[in-house]
Amino acid sequence: MKLNSTDSYWFLGLTALALGYCLLTKTALFESSVIVTGILCVALIAIGRKEGYLFGLYNCAAYAWIAYENGLFGEVLLNLLFYLPTGVIGFFMWRKREGGKGVLMRRLSWPTLVKIMGSVLLFVLILGFLLTFFKGQKNPFLDATTNAVGICATFLMMYRYAEQWIFYILLNCITIALWVLRYIDQGTEVDSMIFMWVLFLANSIFGYVTWSRNTSPNAFENDYEKRIDLR
Repeated sequence: MKLNSTDSYWFLGLTALALGYCLLTKTALFESSVIVTGILCVALIAIGRKEGYLFGLYNCAAYAWIAYENGLFGEVLLNLLFYLPTGVIGFFMWRKREGGKGVLMRRLSWPTLVKIMGSVLLFVLILGFLLTFFKGQKNPFLDATTNAVGICATFLMMYRYAEQWIFYILLNCITIALWVLRYIDQGTEVDSMIFMWVLFLANSIFGYVTWSRNTSPNAFENDYEKRIDLR
């Protein structure tokens, strides 16, 4: 997909922020790799590039290790058992649905969106209860919320729905709160993770604006003929 100037500036600017932070704070190489690949992943997805999935494969595996060290086992399971395989699947799904100028986009109807939100809430309650049985688990219901919202957002992303960004904005806010609590509890590599998720939040807002601007209000889930290109 040919990028416009806004896409290019956003991608380069976000990447420069990530690299600058790592250099200025002398972040360890491993943590730096998590931050940079994470930013490359989400920034490319925001501008409709399937290559973002490839950077995401390393990021979710490496991030899972940091989450494990901080007792966030829901995050570990989410990244290893869900994000890794769906990252591979999503890459090929996007490659099959590319138009002449980018990935073909879709919209959800409001009734469907409300149903999805209700399902996410139910999943949070069930998973949060189950996580309380894990020895050493920190903030089980908050951890469960990131899992439920993350899974929902990922499926919407794989199927190219613009509403994915609503869930990513929520996910990023909750995950920032989760890592702030780990900061209070003196967790490991917490500063870097908070910074990374703040950039993720900024990117999700950019993604929401970009995808909403480039989809038709009539391009609903069952209206395949009205999908349009992301420019």
